[in-house]
Amino acid sequence: MSSTGLDRLLEGNERHVRDTPPDRFSGLREAQYPDIVTVSCSDSRVPAEGAWDVAAAGELFTSVNVGNQAWTDVDDELVANDAVGYAVESLGVDDVVVLGHTGCGAVTAAYDAVNGEGGDALPGVQQAISRLVPVVEDAREEGAYDEETAAGEAVNRLVEYAVRVQVRFLVESDDVPDDVTVSGFVYDFQRAYGDDDGAAYLVSVDGETDGDALRERVPDEYGDRVRSLL
Repeated sequence: MSSTGLDRLLEGNERHVRDTPPDRFSGLREAQYPDIVTVSCSDSRVPAEGAWDVAAAGELFTSVNVGNQAWTDVDDELVANDAVGYAVESLGVDDVVVLGHTGCGAVTAAYDAVNGEGGDALPGVQQAISRLVPVVEDAREEGAYDEETAAGEAVNRLVEYAVRVQVRFLVESDDVPDDVTVSGFVYDFQRAYGDDDGAAYLVSVDGETDGDALRERVPDEYGDRVRSLL
């Protein structure tokens, strides 16, 4: 890390210490009690907690990884990732949220790989991308995009498709209890869904993707946050 980057982090942490009220960790120093676990992307444009305006400690358990993947592979089998598994088993969270985002680099890489344009990547990155390749292949077979679809539009459709697939995967997984709600959103900063930068659009709840059915799950004032590119 460059000295400039290190200085920036230390200065930022100093401000964080100054701004942290003395009761921020009251009741949380020995344990945590979040209600929600979110899986979002490592992309620097996607704030894992800021997207939901969560500022209080202990409210949100977060998983951040390449391509906001709620799964991982163990012995060649897809299972709920470590954060989701821990949150539902040990913390007893009530809600799991998969948060994709427009312009996702991981989805773009998987799209390129399926279309014969993939390049070399480090082994860890390649492994992450490889889990998304079958999703892109299935999406193409189902008509989510075709050769006439512009690349950027195709990627954003695939982002939503991948979120839907992962929601359905978690709903069907033995790792996630039946009474846990699993929701999927897409965080939009490319204005693909609307004109509000940073809006999170609901695209699936417990595997349901029909817009009218989803609007029945949210308060009326948030009905415009239910949209789809598919």
